[in-house]
Formats: sequence, structure tokens, C-alpha cells
Amino acid sequence: MSETSQKRALKNYRRRLGKRGMARFEVLGLDADRLLIRSLARRLAENDADATRIRALVRGTVAGDKLRKGGILAALRRSPLVGADLAVVRRVIKGRKIDL
Repeated sequence: MSETSQKRALKNYRRRLGKRGMARFEVLGLDADRLLIRSLARRLAENDADATRIRALVRGTVAGDKLRKGGILAALRRSPLVGADLAVVRRVIKGRKIDL
């Protein structure tokens, strides 16, 4: 059986998309989010510096902060007080006496 022109056109269209590194896919979501998802997909398809920033932001938001080793250390290293040479001294105070 021969291939219809419509199926041939669709196959050619998908091949051209593949050469550009693009793929067509379907997602399920709320009707209210339709324009948001389409505009997000359009911006990501541009594959520029802005798209890279958006990808990173969405990945971080969707994936959340997974528990990783060194998270507290990384936060301390980002502190504005790094290299401030603070001398933190704590006084030693004897404990109080209690009657038992």
C-alpha cells in the first residue's frame, strides 16, 4: 500500500525537526496553563543564553533542593562575611547550682 501525501509530509516535517535538534511532544496540563506552557516551550526552543537561564531556573524549581553533602558548607562559603577575619570569642560561664 502506498504512503499518503499527508503521512509523507508529516514524516518529512519530523525529520527536519530532528535535524534541528527539536522534537514534537504532547503534555497534559490545565487549560489555564496552555499559553504559559506554549510560551515557555517557544522560549526554550530559541536555545540562547536566556533559554539556558530559564532551564536552570525551572530545573531548580521543579527538582527542588535535593539533599546533598556539603550544602551547609557551600552556604557558609557564599556568606558575605567570608574573609572578614572575625574574632569570635565566647565567655566561659560556670553553670548554676540547683537543688535536687
